[in-house]
Amino acid sequence: MSELRFVRLGFGPEAVEYQEAWQKQREVHAARFEDLVPDTCLLLEHPPVYTAGRRTADSERPLDGTPVIDVDRGGKITWHGPGQLVGYPIQKLPRPVDVVAHVRRLEEALIRTAADFGVDTSRVEGRSGVWVLGDPVEQRQALGGLSLDFDPRLQDEEFDPRLNGPEYAPSNAGQRREDRKLAAIGIRVAKGVTMHGFALNVNPDNTWFDRIVPCGIRDAGVTSLSNELGREITIEEVLPVAEKHLRDILENADLAPRVIERAAEQAPAPA
Repeated sequence: MSELRFVRLGFGPEAVEYQEAWQKQREVHAARFEDLVPDTCLLLEHPPVYTAGRRTADSERPLDGTPVIDVDRGGKITWHGPGQLVGYPIQKLPRPVDVVAHVRRLEEALIRTAADFGVDTSRVEGRSGVWVLGDPVEQRQALGGLSLDFDPRLQDEEFDPRLNGPEYAPSNAGQRREDRKLAAIGIRVAKGVTMHGFALNVNPDNTWFDRIVPCGIRDAGVTSLSNELGREITIEEVLPVAEKHLRDILENADLAPRVIERAAEQAPAPA
């Protein structure tokens, strides 16, 4: 068991600018590497900002030239802003680091957090984060009065939802009964210590996501606890619940190094 401390950096009027929080992460990361502090989770809100992970394509950025901060985490482009609980767990992991296991632990803590508010969430194969699953395709309402068989997103690799109106907007995925992301996860591990983390949509204005291709995913959207419940949920309500589950999962995790499988050496062929 490893102690986990929480640091609440700022919310609401005290929301923390992204660059300031990024610098704070670096400072805590360096201290954790030197064992000067325990595992630490920074919790905060950001003013509106787009950030792009290392795999972000130019075609996924805002069309109107809105500034984007390029960061050193994995993943693609996303948005942070008011109404979104952001967490940066800075945790020392055994080497070789099992990055996937760390992501799964964060997902589990957020799945449990959502469940405490009555929102059923899940993982989606090949897509990190926490998702509210949509209806089966055959049960969804047709887009623009057309059969889903003609949904351009299924046939056109260059289809751009940013140019095709609200019926394709990520923020309207709930109305279309599609899969929609409740929490995004993007991390970096340096010197065996994690950085960056998760963003849980509590009650943000999700239309900010309509300017980008969130996480590079064109056939799904975004949601929030408030959207799913049809009532206002606040960061203040969610904070203690998220802290409880993060503590339960991260403090009690059986950390183990990643298992590296090596192919068995072949015996020499007989002469």
